[in-house]
Amino acid sequence: MQFKGTVAIAAPRARVWTFLMDPQQVGSCGPGVESIEVVDADHFKAKAKVGVGFISARFAVDMTVAERREPELAILKAHGMAPGSAVDATASMALSGPDEGPTTMEWAADVHIAGTLASVGARMIEGTANKMIGQTFECIRAKLEAG
Repeated sequence: MQFKGTVAIAAPRARVWTFLMDPQQVGSCGPGVESIEVVDADHFKAKAKVGVGFISARFAVDMTVAERREPELAILKAHGMAPGSAVDATASMALSGPDEGPTTMEWAADVHIAGTLASVGARMIEGTANKMIGQTFECIRAKLEAG
């Protein structure tokens, strides 16, 4: 499944970059995120509970910053496991706009789900994912614009 979008954030690009590169900050905006463990600057682990339709799963996710060009581009890779399900994702974000803001973030994600969760059906998964993505980016935007 592929997802993409653009978010306008009324904040300086350096502040947006710093926020987005902080797993604790971003994690605080992720629906269902229960914990974030920073391993090092490019690796971290998360635990998250995700529900789609009548199926709920608790994922352990390993994430890696695969590429970083401050303050304009980052590519992340993630692999998550839950009992009977797995997810692999590659996500990118590109920041543009004047240094002082506003900042435009273009993002894209390629997500592959296998196992029990995948059996729910792509439409239901996409609907749930789009709702969670929307909540995440609204939280990020609100926190950055609050200063």
